[in-house]
Formats: sequence, C-alpha cells, structure tokens
Amino acid sequence: MVDHVSLNEGERLPLPRQKTLALLVGRITTIKLGYWAALTVVELVLPRVLDRPLDERFPFSIALAAVITAVAFAWAAWQARVVDRRAGGIERGIPTIATTFAAASVVASPASIPLLLVERARSLEDCAAAISCHLETIWFWVALFAVGFVLIPAVFAISLRSSH
Repeated sequence: MVDHVSLNEGERLPLPRQKTLALLVGRITTIKLGYWAALTVVELVLPRVLDRPLDERFPFSIALAAVITAVAFAWAAWQARVVDRRAGGIERGIPTIATTFAAASVVASPASIPLLLVERARSLEDCAAAISCHLETIWFWVALFAVGFVLIPAVFAISLRSSH
C-alpha cells in the first residue's frame, strides 16, 4: 500500500526522481485505462440491460459516458496532487506536463480500440447491407477519444502542484 502525506503550507516537494516520474506515468496510465475499460463495459452491457433500439439507447450511452468522464476528471485532478511519501510529489513544469501527455498517448490510448470496435458494431445495428447507418456512434467514439487523449491528461497537468 502506498503511503500518502499532505504538505504543510510553504513546504517544498522533493525534487523529481525516477520514482516520481514512474509515479506520474503510472497514475495517468491507470486513470486512462480505467476510463477506457469503464466506457467499453458500459457499451457492452447497455444493450443487454436496455432491450431497446439503438436510437432509444444512445442517450443513455451519452449520459453514462458523461458520468464516467466526470469521475475520470475528478480522479485525474486528485491523483495529480496526492503526495507519495517515498516518491514525493509531482510539480508542474514543462517536463512533467510533456511526460503526462506522452505517457497518456503512447501507453493508454490504444486501450480505446476495444471501444472503437464496439461502436463500429453499433453503427451497423439494424442497417441493410452492412453499411453504417448510425454514424453518431462513430462520432461518439471520436469525442470520447478526444476526451481521453487530450482532456484527461490536461486536467491532470493543470492540477499538478506549482513549484512555487
């Protein structure tokens, strides 16, 4: 179990070390993997829970994705500020922000592929000749990809402690 401590006003965080950078990469990657997994599970389970056509189910997908996104934002903001007793805190700076986006894009973004496959299958529901007639599901994935690729790391980066 990781020990967390809070800093007193004016107390400086330990300088970044390899452990601190590993902490940063681990935190942002875990958040994004959790985000993609939750969205994928919801999209797989929703048709079984709501036995309705896609047009009637889609607003529920949007609402649940909004809730999952809000949780991911809160999780990212909280994890950016938590201080680990052994690894220290993560201070905001160009290297840490760049590492946040690099780690998030390289390590965690491929986890969005299962959701893309699910949404592609949804785009074919009740369509003739295997032609996509529900392009809103593809646009839904594009929007969620943008959230996961840009906004979650941005919330994390903005929430990092300043070095002052």
